Amino acid sequence: MPLLLRWRARLVPESLGLGWMPFFTLGYLAFLFMPFVLGWLADARGGWVGAASQVLWPTLLSIAVFLPLYFASYRFEFVGKFACMLAIAGIGYALMPVNPFANVYTIYAIGFAAGIGRQLWSRMVWASLILGGLCLEIVLLDIPVFVFLITLLVSLGVFFGQYHFIENLRKRAELKLSHDEVRRLATLAERERIGRDLHDLLGHTLSLVALKSDLAGKLLARGEGDDARAAEARAAAQREIAEVSRVAREALAQVRSAVTGIRAAGIAAELVSAKLLLETDGVAFASQVDPRWLEGGALPAEVETALAMTVREAVTNIQRHARARTAKIELETIGGEAVLRIVDDGRGGAIVPGNGLGGMRERIEALGGRLRIESRRGEGTRIEARLPLKASHDAMSMAVNA
Repeated sequence: MPLLLRWRARLVPESLGLGWMPFFTLGYLAFLFMPFVLGWLADARGGWVGAASQVLWPTLLSIAVFLPLYFASYRFEFVGKFACMLAIAGIGYALMPVNPFANVYTIYAIGFAAGIGRQLWSRMVWASLILGGLCLEIVLLDIPVFVFLITLLVSLGVFFGQYHFIENLRKRAELKLSHDEVRRLATLAERERIGRDLHDLLGHTLSLVALKSDLAGKLLARGEGDDARAAEARAAAQREIAEVSRVAREALAQVRSAVTGIRAAGIAAELVSAKLLLETDGVAFASQVDPRWLEGGALPAEVETALAMTVREAVTNIQRHARARTAKIELETIGGEAVLRIVDDGRGGAIVPGNGLGGMRERIEALGGRLRIESRRGEGTRIEARLPLKASHDAMSMAVNA
């Protein structure tokens, strides 16, 4: 299977997001061999016998020329795609005198015309010119007009189907870019807020530490000697030093809290983001979460952040690699633990450890939790994260102090 995927990527760029669709549409080439089928039926009845050799070799030659043009059109931009479209239409015109089913190439050309140009009217102009050339040839060759009518009906369906498919791909790409931009701006705004908080916090605290340190130094200078005044000065200096230590510890705790907020993420926001990302990519998404967990502060901050980041990483992997049709997220409380499950029905298979998976596991285990990942080829992937709700704060403090 990996070998097939590599060959598919060589022929059709993965960035187009078309999957196996370009290969399935090659099945229409089977219509080129209808003269042989019809000839065989006629032979069985003792009637008309087609000159098979006169049709077979030109047809096979046309396919040999068509396939490179077909796959090249998926890699070229406007000019190259336009040239491939005209060349494919030309193959159909050249084969039509020999094989009346060569209108298949015309339909392929119409499908490519639906993706050339920015405006719908310009695409329709090219499709009309291609159909006009076929109509003229049919009249000149005295081929029954119903051949053109059938080609026209099929071409209209292919053209507008392809047009809407391309537009949907474009809108999905734009929506994903908008989603990424919103996330980036939200992250930037949060970092700026935390930066301002740190500036205000450290500015005030460090000023206080500097003043008290200077005062303690002066008091120590006065405390030289053995008289009562010197002893009083030394005692005052000790009090100021103790106050400096207390202020520094409080500042350290506040800085840790603020820095933790840089990576903070909410479950509710991540579920909305996951729904948008997956459904934009054609993956049906469902979530089953206790509503009270979606309220701010319902979960310990470090637990909610770890679970939200796990959701983000897992959903990103589903969108990029799983090729899933459905995905589901569940969050519940079992025996004093927050239990998160993320399940998809994608291709599954061996999990290759990476930065995302490693970060997910480290984040969970740092809070005293457990992460389990099951992935079987063809059966999708199941991720389960369990985090203790009561002991999470202590585990986080130990991890930070370490």
